[in-house]
Amino acid sequence: MKLDRRTFIQFSLGSAAGITLSPLPWKLTDDIAIWTQNWSWVPVPERGEVSSVNSVCNLCPGGCGITVRKVGDRCTKIEGRQGYPVNNGSICILGESGLQLLYGPWRIPSPLRRAGKRGEGIWEKISWEDAMTQVVQKLGALRKKGESHKVACISGSNSGTVSQLFARFLKAYGSPNFVRMGSGQDTEELAMGLMHGTASPVAYDLEHASFILSFGSGLIEGWGSPVRVIKAHSIWRTRNLKERATVVQIEPRLSRTAAKADNWYPVRPGTEAALALGLAHVIVKESLYEHRFIDNYTFGFEDWTDSSGGNHIGFKRLVLTKYAPEAVSQVTGLPPRKIIDLARKFAKAKRPLATWGRGKGSRQGSLYECMAVHALNALVGNINREGGICPQPEVSTRAWPEVEQDEIARSGFGMPRLDGAGTDRYLHVKYLPERLPQAINEQQAGAVQALLVHEANPYYTMLDSTAVAEAFERIPFVVSFSTYLDETAQHADIILPNHHCLERWEDFHTPIGLQKPILALLRPVVPPQFDTRHAGDVIINIAKRLGGSVAKAFPWKDYETLLKWTMGDKWNTLEKRGFVQEANYKPPAWEEAFKTSSGKFEFYVKALERQGASQPQDMRCLPHYKPVEPEGDHANYPLTLIPAESIRLANGAIGNPPFCTKALPDTVLKGNDLFVEINPKTASNYGLSEGDSIILETPKARAKVLVHLFEGIMPEVIAIPSGLGHTAYDEFLAHKGVNANKLMGVVEDPVSGLSATWGARARIIKV
Repeated sequence: MKLDRRTFIQFSLGSAAGITLSPLPWKLTDDIAIWTQNWSWVPVPERGEVSSVNSVCNLCPGGCGITVRKVGDRCTKIEGRQGYPVNNGSICILGESGLQLLYGPWRIPSPLRRAGKRGEGIWEKISWEDAMTQVVQKLGALRKKGESHKVACISGSNSGTVSQLFARFLKAYGSPNFVRMGSGQDTEELAMGLMHGTASPVAYDLEHASFILSFGSGLIEGWGSPVRVIKAHSIWRTRNLKERATVVQIEPRLSRTAAKADNWYPVRPGTEAALALGLAHVIVKESLYEHRFIDNYTFGFEDWTDSSGGNHIGFKRLVLTKYAPEAVSQVTGLPPRKIIDLARKFAKAKRPLATWGRGKGSRQGSLYECMAVHALNALVGNINREGGICPQPEVSTRAWPEVEQDEIARSGFGMPRLDGAGTDRYLHVKYLPERLPQAINEQQAGAVQALLVHEANPYYTMLDSTAVAEAFERIPFVVSFSTYLDETAQHADIILPNHHCLERWEDFHTPIGLQKPILALLRPVVPPQFDTRHAGDVIINIAKRLGGSVAKAFPWKDYETLLKWTMGDKWNTLEKRGFVQEANYKPPAWEEAFKTSSGKFEFYVKALERQGASQPQDMRCLPHYKPVEPEGDHANYPLTLIPAESIRLANGAIGNPPFCTKALPDTVLKGNDLFVEINPKTASNYGLSEGDSIILETPKARAKVLVHLFEGIMPEVIAIPSGLGHTAYDEFLAHKGVNANKLMGVVEDPVSGLSATWGARARIIKV
């Protein structure tokens, strides 16, 4: 028979109809469904009453409201809570995967004591009484020897009563070494304190902005409060054409945010501050700035003379003389015409808004870069206005009584902090977490005798993993309060496991970036699944067992009592509604907005006159471009490595749930092998093709990875996914890919001391 086109189509249609009408495929499907339902490890809830409970997700800083569906006492689904101010019914992939974290095999079932070498994973199950006794005996002995200052604590939370409890404990015990893990909020808070006089994170009115100029912010990759930002992105896109917002993305890689932006401008990594100042040059030169705000409510825009007759340059002269588009083009790689066009469009927009913080905003970054981007918001006068930025407000709660220290506590608390925060060298910062491993390694043995770790996984998330591992080896006694057997818990001596966030009471304050203050309540959705305890209860109990002034600093019976007392008259509303929001909050008018020494927004920051003595005074007080150079020389490490963050990859204290890992494309992870993105032109120079195996090396470490050719990354730049390479957890996550943090070292910001790392120098070797 001749197989022409007509015959082929008739044959195909007949085959499809035959398969569809045959009972065999449907019988096989039914048998497979029945078979898989009988797998022993598949959780099947018993029959019972169907109910739902509202709570808040704290798996990331987003603070979304959630509704948990239950059958009997078992949770079966997590959904976004309808009507909640942050996310209004939507939820991200991490929040939706929360039940895998609740019921997953990496939960710590009871207190554990290390029975082998650190990291071997050999544990002895012990009672809570035994665990608490050992911790209290160790801490009590150090205090009696006058070494209370040799106890340190690392907390992963930036707000809430539990983190404050640990800080209070160290103050009452007698140690200054309480440290919070870093994030981009630290640099934002510092910039706001210096330029506004109000040290608070930045709130962005994204929903009402008409032109969003993003300096590397992963707006749909998890930046800020992820669901809220993605919903704002939808608002920008669903307005009518006249009101439709413009989104411009500045970064060296075509991320998903860049792909969905109206314009993507690739610039060389680390040169974002230069571009911001180049845009400022055009805006100032063409007089496109908001004159009423600049003329009346700012200091240091024009040149000025101090009380001693000294002359100082202002921001205007700085950008006009040093940041012409032609000069900025040489630094960034962006053509001068594009710089000029972008500046004009930004300044002429109705409600322009510039955002800062690469990727998810989880790294601290350069202070001057943050100030340079924020100066653009000031130039267009979009501060404390609709569609602009303002200092992030908070809902007030009852203040705790002051800690009354005994002589031991006063002496220990008065000792210098190990990380140097608050000293003359790092005057304006509270915590310098990335300096802690270096400080421990540089001190004589025994600088830290005991370390408490709460809601953090520094062994994985800190840069320069080799230095972190060395620091841990120098600490004789490590106590983890982790819910999961993460890398830090693996290297602890005692684990006092915390409840899962669906098993406990806790407060959650205004999520990152939100412009309306909100106070929310996490509540127990299910009883504890294992022999765990609330970390707040544990630290209160430790304090009471130590006795004396330490115990007196904790007058509350337990954490729930403390929480109710702290919330005061808001408790009843929190318990019934789940949150309290000041929906009608409006930031203060310009006349009352700024608490600096000048009473105005400061382009020229007087508070920085004492900082950075290696620079001329005017330069150290003004936003300017100062390259943050990674370790290594260009001759030996000719390429640049940057992290690539994704909403599908948790890269903080919590490991990626299986659902999220399964959602990764095979151009990111294939089996256990990690792909890195390389421009085809760069790959060609090294004789590389898609899927080739290479050694990626930086001055800190080396790793074997695979090549993914990607036109959307600048030549000579390599992007490595962030959030993989765990050595802990279970077979669904452990040993998959490479930990990007181990390849990157800490680059200290010259003014703040915060980590300004944005990448690393690198080289590749074909295997």
